[in-house]
Amino acid sequence: MPVYQATVSAPVNIACIKYWGKRDTKLILPTNSSLSVTLDQDHLRSTTTSRADASFKQDQLWLNGKVDEIKEGGRLATCISEMKRLRREFEEKNPNEPKVSRVLVPAIMHAHLLQISSFHVHISSVNNFPTAAGLASSAAGFAALVSSLAALYNLPATPSELSLISRQGSGSACRSLFGGFVAWQMGEKADGSDSYAVEVAPREHWPDIHALICVVSDTKKGTSSTSGMQRTVETSPLLQHRIKHVVPERMKAISKAILEKDFDTFARITMQDSNQFHAVALDTDPPIFYMNDVSRSIIALITEYNRASVESGGKIKAAYTYDAGPNAVIYAPKENIKEIVELIYSYFPQTEPFKDPFGLFGAAGPKGKVVDGFNAAVAKPFEAGAVKGLIHTRVGDGPRKLGAEEALLNAEGLPTVLA
Repeated sequence: MPVYQATVSAPVNIACIKYWGKRDTKLILPTNSSLSVTLDQDHLRSTTTSRADASFKQDQLWLNGKVDEIKEGGRLATCISEMKRLRREFEEKNPNEPKVSRVLVPAIMHAHLLQISSFHVHISSVNNFPTAAGLASSAAGFAALVSSLAALYNLPATPSELSLISRQGSGSACRSLFGGFVAWQMGEKADGSDSYAVEVAPREHWPDIHALICVVSDTKKGTSSTSGMQRTVETSPLLQHRIKHVVPERMKAISKAILEKDFDTFARITMQDSNQFHAVALDTDPPIFYMNDVSRSIIALITEYNRASVESGGKIKAAYTYDAGPNAVIYAPKENIKEIVELIYSYFPQTEPFKDPFGLFGAAGPKGKVVDGFNAAVAKPFEAGAVKGLIHTRVGDGPRKLGAEEALLNAEGLPTVLA
């Protein structure tokens, strides 16, 4: 009997214009549009294998080797049922689509022909980075889930069409359906049919944009994004100003900067929007604190690094941004990353050697130093381990369909990776 299975990996994305607030919590419709950079899957990804089989008794999902409950009416169940609906519609429009299995019904002892949309699915998903630690794990996870089911079901859906479904699992997941630079259009319709992701520019347009992720915490955050943003919508006057007046102009300006490869403007808007997002969190009642002292010190370092450059006749060289967590993401042209790693090392000694995927340092590794003209007094050095690790990556591509040798389910439809 044939095996109906597909394995797909999907990327992390980190927003430059932040999504924060829902106008519909069930459909996950945002209060404002957002824009992100997709990161390279060679360094950060979710990988998901989906299989449909007549023998499966129920839909089941394993995340990093542990059973993850599929709650009726929950986000996982919604995404799975929506993908099955697309497959049923595909089968109805293609009556010559082969019936994929015969099963015996003992009560009447005859064979029924079933379409694959009627089968239960087993799904195994693995992240190669900390889950629920502010590194957009749910975005990559739901993008990989929807993409693997689309491949399993052989659906002719576009990434934007699939983003309508992944959005219902995790809002920012819709942006992980594309590589490069991606906008999530907030839409206006009550049914969410115009709230989807579109590509602003592919990674090939501006491949020199790199990112350095400073992992400040790899533990689950105290206030989840879901509960945090709802509290903000209910209590923050600043959020309403942001929605109506700030974000629309920033979306236009940063999209233009990306198309023109204008890093100075891209960086300024990225940092301003990160700052305003965290100001909105602080404006929430009671206030929400996602950053900590380490996070704020990294802001001071990048601000001073840029000041030293601009005052010596240069341009802005780096941009920090923080999602709902303390981890810093620093965007920069690739030629500046070596200086930035040295800068971080000088204030945040590392307990583990720097993983150097682009060969910036050779065998010696970074030592820790600052650029000429840098005011070293802007922050105090921390003890080793305050920044738990550094991940150097770059702008990346969208979901990738993988071969059978990378499948996460065995011959019995059980996960190959167990916790």
